[in-house]
Amino acid sequence: MEKKEKGKAVIVGGSIAGISCAHALLRAGWDVVVLEKASGPPTGSPTGAGLGLDRPAQRIIQSWLNGHPHLLHLATVPLTIDQNQATDNAKVTRTLARDDNFNFRAAHWADLHGLLYNALPPDIFLWGHLYLSFCISEVKTTVTVKAKVLQTDEVIEIKGNLLVAADGCLSSIRQSFLSDFKLRYSGYCAWRGVLDFSGIEDSEIIKGMRRVYPDLGKCLYFDLASGTHSVFYELLNKRLNWVWYINQPEPIMKGNSVTMRVSNDMIKNMHEGAEKVWLPEFVKVIKETKEPFINAMYDCDPLKQIFWRNVVLIGDAAHPTTPHGLRSTNMSILDAMVLGKSLEKGGVEGLLSALEEYQTVRLPVTSKQVLHSRRLGRIKQGLALPDREPFNPKTASPQDCQELQQKTMPFFADLPSLVDSTLCST
Repeated sequence: MEKKEKGKAVIVGGSIAGISCAHALLRAGWDVVVLEKASGPPTGSPTGAGLGLDRPAQRIIQSWLNGHPHLLHLATVPLTIDQNQATDNAKVTRTLARDDNFNFRAAHWADLHGLLYNALPPDIFLWGHLYLSFCISEVKTTVTVKAKVLQTDEVIEIKGNLLVAADGCLSSIRQSFLSDFKLRYSGYCAWRGVLDFSGIEDSEIIKGMRRVYPDLGKCLYFDLASGTHSVFYELLNKRLNWVWYINQPEPIMKGNSVTMRVSNDMIKNMHEGAEKVWLPEFVKVIKETKEPFINAMYDCDPLKQIFWRNVVLIGDAAHPTTPHGLRSTNMSILDAMVLGKSLEKGGVEGLLSALEEYQTVRLPVTSKQVLHSRRLGRIKQGLALPDREPFNPKTASPQDCQELQQKTMPFFADLPSLVDSTLCST
């Protein structure tokens, strides 16, 4: 049997989508190079915030951990309950909908990134390399990527058979093909923070939170008030992750980021606003959190295609989404796995058919999930939808409340057959 030519992929972006893709493509028999502008993997004070992993993502990650699937459980905590509740003007809460069979796990972004990064060969990463441009060869069998070495300003070229754009929701590679593309502002922003309560476990702040939120440590809490909602859950190593969504006009964003710089005055105003809406116990957590930040919430209408010859989009580059369905990380991991399995079958010779399969499998799923996350966010923020009145926690029917649950997500917990057949039970 004639041996297939070994392919080489250049992955732009060293976040979770990029390193997930590195795992999947290495297992497909491809060589990979990962370009990342950051000077190195996250160390010291972790960046980012919390995320939730669904069961399919958990199974995929465990298959990448070189025979040590238990490491995922050591780096995460279980989320077995999905609870939506309402807080009224009198600061009284009542349950709107509850799912006791929620099978997610919670992780801090930096913990998950470190877990995935440490299971890869370190020599595939080019840290401190800023992607500049790409050029597809005339015969369309190779792609040459230019990048700047930030420490020296040297411009280098890397040649491969496939360029993978894992460069996030503001993808410059995507812009090369879709020059008129613009993200869609959701109508609200999110204050976010992680409270490290190590050393103050017995403080009134933490005791108070555990008293009013008794399932903290295993529950994904959504708290809905009039025209706003918050999310919070516990992370490993005595940390509380929280998010508070606030309806507002689109902010003026600076630079290539959806994260806003915040001033002390902005934080003070946020604290005062929280006192008017949320339970005092939750407000104390918000006030105690160091360096909260703001994300402007964007998504986009589903793309009609996510590859062009030997350039392919994965993760947020392929489907920018709002976070209400906990989809971003889970979609990125499944994107990577499907891409790897498609490439494994055909090698370099079958690249075009592999990318067509990847697009055919993923695009219908991610398109529906992005739109459902958008809908879920608008419901929880009390914003208008064409087929229903704005959601009001005080008057919502039981049927309305069921729509708040995570399990209403299209293709919830589904794995495509080409992936499911390759994963052993874990």
